[in-house]
Amino acid sequence: MPSKATPKTTRKTSRKTTQKATRKSAQKATSKTAAKSAQKASEKSTSSTSQVIDDCGVAQLSPAALSLMAGFFKVLSEASRLQIVCVLKLGPKNVTEIIEATGLGQANVSKHLKMLTQAGIVSRQPQGVSVYYQIADPSVFALCELVCDSLSIQMERQAQQFEQLEVIRQAR
Repeated sequence: MPSKATPKTTRKTSRKTTQKATRKSAQKATSKTAAKSAQKASEKSTSSTSQVIDDCGVAQLSPAALSLMAGFFKVLSEASRLQIVCVLKLGPKNVTEIIEATGLGQANVSKHLKMLTQAGIVSRQPQGVSVYYQIADPSVFALCELVCDSLSIQMERQAQQFEQLEVIRQAR
């Protein structure tokens, strides 16, 4: 039995078709110069990325080594752990100080500190009845800077694309 299209579904379908057409028009209207400069930037980025991969030997790593690397990044993939790392950048802190600085719960902080310690990112130093945590490998901050720089570049590109789309929209 054929389904009947209600006015509501027809409007949704029509709206989707219009949106697709608008997107296609915007893509066609993008200037060739912008496309060329984006392509050059992409080639430059790909070229330098390939160079970095070749230089650090990632291409030659075994699956087991890559798995270890993935595990390291997995530890840094949680916002609460990054928050703790940022607090520890200022110097060694005990759990209470970390809780106060982050606003996280005690059990949560302890769990994250355990994971960071097991990954070798943080080390623990008993001092009397307290344990102080500190960054074991400061290169983690250089890694964070690289990620922040990369995200900043991506956001700038997106902003430029939105500006181009706005110009196209206003030209209609």
